[in-house]
Amino acid sequence: MAHLKPSLRELDPVWQRICTEAEDAIKAEPLIGGMIHACILHHNGFDGALAYRLSMKLASPEMSEQIIREIADAAYEENSALTAAARADIVAIFDRDPACHRFLQPLMFFKGFQAVQAYRLGHWLWTQGRRDLAYFVQMRVSELFGVDIHPAAQIGQGIMIDHAHSIVVGETAVVGDNVSMLHSVTLGGTGKEDDDRHPKIGNGVLIGAGAKVLGNITVGHCSRVAAGSVVLDDVPPMKTVAGVPARIVGEAGCSQPSMTMNQFIDTK
Repeated sequence: MAHLKPSLRELDPVWQRICTEAEDAIKAEPLIGGMIHACILHHNGFDGALAYRLSMKLASPEMSEQIIREIADAAYEENSALTAAARADIVAIFDRDPACHRFLQPLMFFKGFQAVQAYRLGHWLWTQGRRDLAYFVQMRVSELFGVDIHPAAQIGQGIMIDHAHSIVVGETAVVGDNVSMLHSVTLGGTGKEDDDRHPKIGNGVLIGAGAKVLGNITVGHCSRVAAGSVVLDDVPPMKTVAGVPARIVGEAGCSQPSMTMNQFIDTK
């Protein structure tokens, strides 16, 4: 007997879980059935669902849903790393955010996740030389979500931006993998120079709410930036900095601060 090919759901465990949760959500609340079907169950795979969700969020009287959907479909077909990063982001949010109980939630409801995926689309456009379209995406993300990420910035995967209000990431900023940041974080410049002027954030870094990291400085891997800090100098790996201006106040407290999300500072 011929073996049946595995379904796309079976090949993509993140998508499989999202679909199962979508079906359960409709059973629990039939009034959202139309929205859930349109956003998730109508699509054959995660790529299509993500493209549709972004097109619905980013569309405006100036740019139709259909045009944005075509742009997103082309991006995901050309570069599968975009949706691989989105899957990693969903898993990261589920693992780190105690308010996230299902994979379904970031895709449908969390503006931090949606803003990062829209940035990824804008960054793809930027690398293709389609800069005006990239600026349009940046503008819409800022208008919709209060998140302003320049499309030239480089951001890794496994990213969690919790609450995601008033996030600013500058043009030459680089953010590594498995980074967590809370609302009102700025990765900004310090002057009018038109060159490499924004921070470089290592892998596994935790940046607390309201922290400002300014200038072409490096925040070493698996370090912590305390809430409300203003960081103006390099931060060594696996350290905690706090204050205005920020100073080293101790070790990071664990090997993966962005995973544990522990922001307590031991002052002993």
